[in-house]
Amino acid sequence: MALPLVKLGTLALKTISKPIAARLKAQAGLHPRFRQSIINIAQANHRFTTTLQRRIYGHATDVEIRPLNEEKAVQNAVDLIGELFVFSVAGAAVIFEVQRSARSEARKEAIRRQEVEELRQRDDELAKEVEVLKRKLQELEQVPKGLGLSGVFKSKQASTEGDKSAKQS
Repeated sequence: MALPLVKLGTLALKTISKPIAARLKAQAGLHPRFRQSIINIAQANHRFTTTLQRRIYGHATDVEIRPLNEEKAVQNAVDLIGELFVFSVAGAAVIFEVQRSARSEARKEAIRRQEVEELRQRDDELAKEVEVLKRKLQELEQVPKGLGLSGVFKSKQASTEGDKSAKQS
């Protein structure tokens, strides 16, 4: 019952994060200090990705990379912020799900360990009981040996005579 609700809640959180990211993107370009910092981030990202692409394709990397214009930089930065927000929400949901699953597995493992321990205790109890029964059996086997063959017959006659007198009374 709880599992479908958790998964549904995670899906709802991911869905809600997209409009929140869009709102962040809209507000990001309006504040002057924040705008300048995201422009710097966007320019650094542009230089990094362009250099990386040039290395991958085998082009010269010592060529000067032209900076993005301000509006393009702001747009790239707010897109990056929006994607990072959605990614972080999705990542948090995955981490939550993994931790929940790990706790569930830990509970199951604890129950299994407890069951195994109970079975071991039961096995020990049964082994002790078997040992007691073996000793009693050995004691019973020693009684006729101590009496000898004539003692066995006497004990049988005594028990049969006792049975006959009990029936007569």
